[in-house]
Amino acid sequence: MAINLCESFRAMFYTPFYLPFALGTYDAEGVDVTLSTSPSLDTVAEQLRDGIADVYWGGPMRIMVMRDRNREPEILGFSEAITRDPFFLIGKTPNPSFDLKDLLDIRFASVSEVPTPWMCLQEDLRRAGIDPASLNRNPDRSMPENVEALANDEADVIQLFQPFAEQVLSSGAGHLWYAQATRGYCTYTTLYATKDMIASQPDDMHRMTRAMYRCQKWIHAVQPSEIASAVAEFFPDIPADILSAAAARYVELGVWGKDPHLPREGFERLRDSLVSGGLISIRPEFEDCVDNQFADAVIAEDPPKA
Repeated sequence: MAINLCESFRAMFYTPFYLPFALGTYDAEGVDVTLSTSPSLDTVAEQLRDGIADVYWGGPMRIMVMRDRNREPEILGFSEAITRDPFFLIGKTPNPSFDLKDLLDIRFASVSEVPTPWMCLQEDLRRAGIDPASLNRNPDRSMPENVEALANDEADVIQLFQPFAEQVLSSGAGHLWYAQATRGYCTYTTLYATKDMIASQPDDMHRMTRAMYRCQKWIHAVQPSEIASAVAEFFPDIPADILSAAAARYVELGVWGKDPHLPREGFERLRDSLVSGGLISIRPEFEDCVDNQFADAVIAEDPPKA
């Protein structure tokens, strides 16, 4: 069958999901996949149930929120690609010895588009003994609006992903304070589908996962400039040097995983953040949200070189 794969929104950290189209690995694996953009992130479960989308990529956050609301493990993640937090804190002035306590008594703007970046950062703050509520935080602006706020001296530090972060850094308008990826494993993005889809189309899910794995291995075997060139068609308004620098930074930080296995450690770190931040009220079990059968199978078929 033709698989309708839906993206949440366009972002550089989603590069591993664009590569199967750019490199032709879905075609090489004999699976027919078309890419579409989500009409609404508020109705992901309904879209999957109703066949509007067959497979989504996005955060396990959404799987856990669905589990929290419905109590039934209807949606499962099955092919991880983003294994660390891809967001950055960019400050107006240099701060080479950044400490999380530096976020106190300044004007901080978190992203409004999705909850996960703030959920994960507030957990960092809690673990550092800082009450997240003590920050002077503006949660209502989009990333482009926050870039403008930083330039207009309406914010001291802002939260961004690539390529926004690289654009600000390269222009000299901001300075890197904190890469959220440095906290360690925190599962950020995976392919996910309904249990029924996984059960009814296991061959397609297997082929999709194998195509993803081929792209993951490719990412870690080539130069960042090659990665940037491969996904340039998805970012037509971004200069090649910005895309290349953004890719290099993500590779260095280990944001892009080397295989599609979704690890318990990363899942639990994300779950802790969502619970402490109040986004979910229960602690969903790993086994109720993750199906690693295809990931483990493709890794066994083609083990990574030591």
